[in-house]
Amino acid sequence: MVSLSRQLAQWAVGLSYDDLPPAVVDRAKGVTLHNLASVLLGSQSKAGQQAVQLITAEESGVTQGATIMVDGTTVTKGGAAFANAEMAMWGGKLDSFRMLTHPGTSILPGAVVAAETAGASGREFLTGIAVGYEVMERLASDFIPTVMSRGFHAGPVFGIFGPAMAAAKILNLTEDEVNSTIALCVHLAAGNLEGPRSGGVALREGAAVRNAMLAVALAQMGQEGGETTLEGEAGFYHAYTGNNEGRLTYSFVGDTQTSLDKITSGLGQDWMFLETLYRIYSTAGYNIAHVDVTAQLCTEHDIRYEDVERVEAVVNWLETQYPSPAFPSRREDGEARQGGTKYYTSYGVCQRGFPVLRSQQMGAADGVNDPPEVLDLMHRVTIIPSREMTLFGPRITVFTKDGKSYTKQSTGREFMWDFDEEARRIRDVIPGLPISEAQFEDIIATCRDLNSQDRADSLIKLTVKQGQSA
Repeated sequence: MVSLSRQLAQWAVGLSYDDLPPAVVDRAKGVTLHNLASVLLGSQSKAGQQAVQLITAEESGVTQGATIMVDGTTVTKGGAAFANAEMAMWGGKLDSFRMLTHPGTSILPGAVVAAETAGASGREFLTGIAVGYEVMERLASDFIPTVMSRGFHAGPVFGIFGPAMAAAKILNLTEDEVNSTIALCVHLAAGNLEGPRSGGVALREGAAVRNAMLAVALAQMGQEGGETTLEGEAGFYHAYTGNNEGRLTYSFVGDTQTSLDKITSGLGQDWMFLETLYRIYSTAGYNIAHVDVTAQLCTEHDIRYEDVERVEAVVNWLETQYPSPAFPSRREDGEARQGGTKYYTSYGVCQRGFPVLRSQQMGAADGVNDPPEVLDLMHRVTIIPSREMTLFGPRITVFTKDGKSYTKQSTGREFMWDFDEEARRIRDVIPGLPISEAQFEDIIATCRDLNSQDRADSLIKLTVKQGQSA
């Protein structure tokens, strides 16, 4: 039997840009733009600035390394990846895969470092992005809720594999080196839930991508990682899910069994990467559909706040117990609160949307200038958990005071849009960026044309405010 890591390595090494379906290329451009916008926003956050200060204080003066985006300082490759990931995370404009992982916050920083190091073309960069997302999401897929139920945070635990694979592909590592990269990521994967539950802040994808850069460097130097580190008796899945036989503690749809064979089934033909969605509002991903779907329903039927008696939303059960039913830190089906699902549903009714630049710190609504009708109606929203609903696919029913009711069923795919729609919607962040509108338009144009760019790292320079060095 060929090991899982070997199968993934063989696929990644053999993949070329010409093998990528147009939809995959389009999504790779889109997630690049989305995460660059988040880096720009996050560069102004306290946590983002602290990350940059930490790295520059320790590593400034490096001559051969990589660039911290926005800031422009050259530091070590791992340091740049960490700082860029922290800015991406705290910018709040994350992409999301199956609710609890945000691949781009680690994959983009890792891919950018590799592209700068290798002088990679846009096509090479896009191929690396596709590899990173596909491998990470296949490894995570069915296992995310079970990993969370064991006290690990699936975001950084799986988040190390994406940037490592993207960088390995961009740097043109051999099959043996890619296989070892995956194995070394198993040694370095980490992430825990208890800190945030006890008043702290989680160390997340920033640490994952820094470790990913270490794994790639070690593999390049010839360190062998092992062959069955994913599926072996003492391997990754045994450690993080409690077994290597596909048994699940929790799942999004109620299944208790999957198969490790599914990880590589249809590889290169069925692209899980296309399930990646854009979290356009800076809140928990499961809230975003409550804004847009509710807004669409009310627009279609000309329903106004004054007309509404109450609202019901039937949602996937795991969306009501974050981060895991085993260790819930908040219940969305409980009392209404600012920043909760009921609040965002109310915004959809009353405002037909939510400000894109609000609440850049993840999931926390600041409560400033909330319309009084939003704060009133959220107490008349009921959240109903269901094991049959798709992720990010609530069924919204608005009951009006005249005794009528109106329902709209979300598909869960409303935020899996193409590059043109991403470019249209992400432009709403322009007033909050540290660079000019014209410079951001250059970023959009460069992402759109990445497959024709001689050097992908031109994107780094475009994040640095004009007049600064990059």
